[in-house]
Amino acid sequence: MVSSPDMTKTRLALALLAALLLIQAVPVDRTNPPVTAPVAAPPEVMALLRRACFDCHSNETVWAAPQSFVAPASWMVRHHVSEARDELNFSAWDRVDVKKVAKKLPREVGDGDMPPWSYRIAHPEARLTEAERATLSSWARGLSPAGSTP
Repeated sequence: MVSSPDMTKTRLALALLAALLLIQAVPVDRTNPPVTAPVAAPPEVMALLRRACFDCHSNETVWAAPQSFVAPASWMVRHHVSEARDELNFSAWDRVDVKKVAKKLPREVGDGDMPPWSYRIAHPEARLTEAERATLSSWARGLSPAGSTP
């Protein structure tokens, strides 16, 4: 029996659909650890951090649908959140190197690298104006070695 190109395409499509359905069974950890030492920042800075940074850089992640629940996108979201928390976690401020934050955050926020474009596409509310970038940068540059603003 010779299969036609249409039959081959149908089988391929069914195999891909089956694979997509099967990978949904792979669990993704979407838990948020407890907040151990929250960042202390002025209200206007805190509002910006919550709006543009906390989903990835805190233990207060809002796991948005569908990207956080449908594989393989959910795997990528989980990976990005883990990396972001390892880099800077506003919920574990007592373990943050504030000298590093004072140097790196103004550069990354000021250059528009943070929040990343891929996050801003799905979360337009996270887009920062130039004035908001300046506010965050100024706050970060003013961090004292003890981890709070002067």
